[in-house]
Amino acid sequence: MIDTKLTLRTDAPIGTISPRLYGHFAEHLERCCYDGLWVGLGNKDIPNIGGFRTDVVNMLRSMPVPMLRWPGGCYADHYHWHDGIGTPESRPQRLGMSCGLQVEDDNGIGTHEFIALCHLIGAEPYLAGNMGSGSVQELCDWLEYSNATIDTTLTRERAANGSRDPFGVKLWGVGNENWGCGGHYDAASYAQEYRRYATMLRHVDPKAELVACGHVDEWNEEFLRINSRWHHLMDHFSIHRYWINGAQETGFNEDQYYNLLAEAQDTENFITTTANTIREYTPKDKTPIKIALDEWGVWHPEARPWGPGHEVMREPLSYEQAGTMRDALAAGIALEVFHRQCNVLSLANLAQILNVLHAPVMTEGAAMWLTPTYYALQLHTPHIGATAIPVEVANGTSVPNGQFSVESNVVSATASRNASGTAVTLINRHFDQAASVTLSTAGLTKVVKARILAGDSPRAQNSIEKPDAIKLADLTVSADGSNQWRIELPAHSMATIEFA
Repeated sequence: MIDTKLTLRTDAPIGTISPRLYGHFAEHLERCCYDGLWVGLGNKDIPNIGGFRTDVVNMLRSMPVPMLRWPGGCYADHYHWHDGIGTPESRPQRLGMSCGLQVEDDNGIGTHEFIALCHLIGAEPYLAGNMGSGSVQELCDWLEYSNATIDTTLTRERAANGSRDPFGVKLWGVGNENWGCGGHYDAASYAQEYRRYATMLRHVDPKAELVACGHVDEWNEEFLRINSRWHHLMDHFSIHRYWINGAQETGFNEDQYYNLLAEAQDTENFITTTANTIREYTPKDKTPIKIALDEWGVWHPEARPWGPGHEVMREPLSYEQAGTMRDALAAGIALEVFHRQCNVLSLANLAQILNVLHAPVMTEGAAMWLTPTYYALQLHTPHIGATAIPVEVANGTSVPNGQFSVESNVVSATASRNASGTAVTLINRHFDQAASVTLSTAGLTKVVKARILAGDSPRAQNSIEKPDAIKLADLTVSADGSNQWRIELPAHSMATIEFA
């Protein structure tokens, strides 16, 4: 048993945890959207609401999903929005492309359907614009169609298609991974194109929040330096981070387990490095733009044709992977990072929402099950929109950090407070040892709810055969003197305690 003492610093608030930090991502990639979220209008075999699976809609609503990005990813730069409006029979069958795979798209999911899904699950829409095969005019037309209130041919078309009122979409991605699948731009070329797109988009809707495409190091420096005079055209700066160094989805050893968790922790270094670059190239009289980590998560070698260990990729490639307790802990570690960095991070999107990559929900035919990551996200619900507060480690033991230069205590934590009370989420990162935690909480005298996510192995997962092998359970929290609480955490587990 490992003993750890943590102290809540209610006197040193960090900042507000925006609901946008709990965003998700739905790309037209294999079975994420089609045969996943969408089963089609008139489907008699799988209950649905306007073509979207009822069971999935209900689970996403209760996860929750504060924000949803669509239609890509790489797919966005092949997507032409006008194909996805009008009657189903009038929509063309198109060849799309995402992550190297050709996609058959009958455009059953279009702008109206996506907005309807967002309304169903309570998500803010985030649209990724086509800068690869599209044009400035095309993206401006999509913005006008979605948001304009004046009488134009496009707003009349929107009304004829069932939406007299504008959609009011605030978030617009001006391209995606333009350094790669979005056109293989160099930074200078993208900087110039970004200015052109952003200028015209702002003419259409001055209140649109525009997301510029970032990358790493030199790319970011050159783009921000070139566009420093046009700082007013950038609202968010997009970066992506996938964790790929944890070996196989379930066939990992103890060292590989810790390596993946350390890689998730190292996301903080990526965020702070990017934030420093942004500050360096921000005019002195301007506020630095914030970072949009609009793709993040675990990407196992079974689900990719590149990167470490990809020789074990399953064929045909489906981009689907097992979701284990280890993946859930990695997600929880990332959320700790997001809370600490909430003053520089404006939004984040887990990739992806259903069936592919780091999915919280899985389907197969009429069956549906939830991965441990779903429950990890649900445990964090009390933090959404609250004020982040620090948690200090008074004494503890470090866990291995593998190839990454990060240090982490066996038990890590994040905390927040709002008008309803204070919530603390704890993670025992140890591979096979339980932890006894003493939590000091000045002024907090009543536990109103405590739940834990745990499994008999870090490889534990839910499946179509055993959909409830991993789920949330009640947790006992014992008073341990004045303003102190004792919590027993099994190995590789996560828990949230809510105080009045």
